[in-house]
Amino acid sequence: MIRTRITDLLGIKHPIVQGGMMWVGTADLASAVSNAGGLGVITALTQPTPEALRAEIARCREMTDQPFGVNLTILPSINPPPYAQYRQAIIESGVKIVETAGYKPEEHVVHFKAHGIKVIHKCTAVRHALSAERMGVDAISIDGFECAGHPGEDDIPGLILIPAAADKVKIPMLASGGFADGRGMAAALALGADGVNMGTRFCATREAPIHENFKQAMVAADERSTDLIFRSYRNTVRVAKNAITRQVLEAEGRGEPFEAVAHLVKGARGKQGLDRGDPDHGIWTAGMVQGLIHDVPTCRELIERIVAEAEEIIVGRLARLRTA
Repeated sequence: MIRTRITDLLGIKHPIVQGGMMWVGTADLASAVSNAGGLGVITALTQPTPEALRAEIARCREMTDQPFGVNLTILPSINPPPYAQYRQAIIESGVKIVETAGYKPEEHVVHFKAHGIKVIHKCTAVRHALSAERMGVDAISIDGFECAGHPGEDDIPGLILIPAAADKVKIPMLASGGFADGRGMAAALALGADGVNMGTRFCATREAPIHENFKQAMVAADERSTDLIFRSYRNTVRVAKNAITRQVLEAEGRGEPFEAVAHLVKGARGKQGLDRGDPDHGIWTAGMVQGLIHDVPTCRELIERIVAEAEEIIVGRLARLRTA
């Protein structure tokens, strides 16, 4: 068993955290990850209302007696969701761990901390990690350029970003972006992280609440099967390469504004694709780690395999490389 500051902080068996993912982070996946010894995470905004989030948290609690968390991602918007109400639902539901991400989280972090909740903040740059540390969060999840979703605009891959953050950040840190197996976990620990945060890899598990067509698409994909869209809008997103991303990139190449592609990339359209099993209907986030996904195991099988591989590398392969 691998014990780190993250396992001690969160009260979990293995230093593996399931990242918050829109439409995927439900009680079904979160409870399966937690029951397997990791930290499962419900995505708050996947639920249409704060009341629905309360019900989902209660459902997760019926499915596991292990620690789990809730993700609250704050994004700038003309018509933002009622973040304060979602935050209150999390607090009143007795959740003990929250993953925050996104734009100006301080109000939420301060409120969560005032209620004794441990906060993990996800960020894509060392400077942002240090800002969150000063804000009082308990742990950092540092996202390398390989990650699915928003990698930031600095384009720093994990091999550099993780040790750069470890050199300066004093609180426990998760490495995120590009992790799928024990080799990645061992590397993350060697680079200074205290565990790994995985999103795309957990999408390709039996318990993930998405259509089997998407899981098989990830198995069939390789490390080149993603596109970076919205770069021209300074809001870069890494998504699975498909017919929609080609249209978006062509529009960006012509210098068209976001309004020209908004109908292609709206969340409701992506959700329709997930429900129908059509990977080309809308955009869906996936990381370069697709190139390391070769099967669709249960969460327990995946976590136990990752930990066993990491332990073999740490106490076996690397030990055998030592010279007298």
